[in-house]
Amino acid sequence: MASSPLRVTVWHEYRHDNPDSEHPNATAMELYPDGMHGAIKSAIEEHLGSDVVVTTATLDQDDDHGLSDELLANTDVMTWWGHMAHDKVKDEWAQKVAQRVREGMGLVVLHSGHYAKPFKLLMGTNCHLKWREAGEKERLWVLSPGHPITAGMTKDYIELEHTEMYGEHFDIPDPDELVFTSWFEGGEVFRSGCVWKRGAGKVFYFRPGHETFPIYHNAEVRRVIANGVKYVAPPEGLAKPITVTWDEPQRDLGAEVPGGVVPYREGSPCIKESLSPIEAEHEVDESLHKQANE
Repeated sequence: MASSPLRVTVWHEYRHDNPDSEHPNATAMELYPDGMHGAIKSAIEEHLGSDVVVTTATLDQDDDHGLSDELLANTDVMTWWGHMAHDKVKDEWAQKVAQRVREGMGLVVLHSGHYAKPFKLLMGTNCHLKWREAGEKERLWVLSPGHPITAGMTKDYIELEHTEMYGEHFDIPDPDELVFTSWFEGGEVFRSGCVWKRGAGKVFYFRPGHETFPIYHNAEVRRVIANGVKYVAPPEGLAKPITVTWDEPQRDLGAEVPGGVVPYREGSPCIKESLSPIEAEHEVDESLHKQANE
């Protein structure tokens, strides 16, 4: 764990469980009187304690969905839950969240957040899946014993008595790490715990979390969320991105790395100074490349 507390932002759509929203759900409000973001926040604090400082942000908090450049710059890990209002998230903020992941911020995407704009930007796919809400049993099997995200689990599976089904095919890129796969009572299976590296950051998708079931009160689910936050966190805070333009010097990028963390570099620099001698004689039309990089 980093020497200073991890700065975690729990972002939540907050429509189903909000009595002031246009479409509140009585069951969701009863299950989560402090909002689902309150339950997620408490899970992280329960397991990570003084190693984290957790804040929350919600879709309708303000015109910018509770987000700001300052908040993103001071967030090491963000969790994201959304469902009925993905389209209400402004593209500008979706792009900024995705960019912060590339720069090193960790992202934990929960349940129906598979359709969240930042997640889809980072995946590059439509993230479609099959679903059914029938209150059936789910068993999430551990596929990677000893993985840090499974730390502290007492069994090699998590069993949820009643939940919503997600089924394959789940249209995502092949995960870099597959931690859980789910079996459902109705027969379907699903890749339910996936990790990807994007730029300097990590993304963890964790499937459980339908709003009308007490999923975020389940002890093992809460443990995995906290473990996921810890796992995707940058090693020692965030490294500042380096923006490279056509005319900037090319060989000073690795001269001094802040905090020992190699930073994410924005841009595709031309490396004119080679590491080893090049014998070929070649004349470059610089105008072609300048046009391509403008």
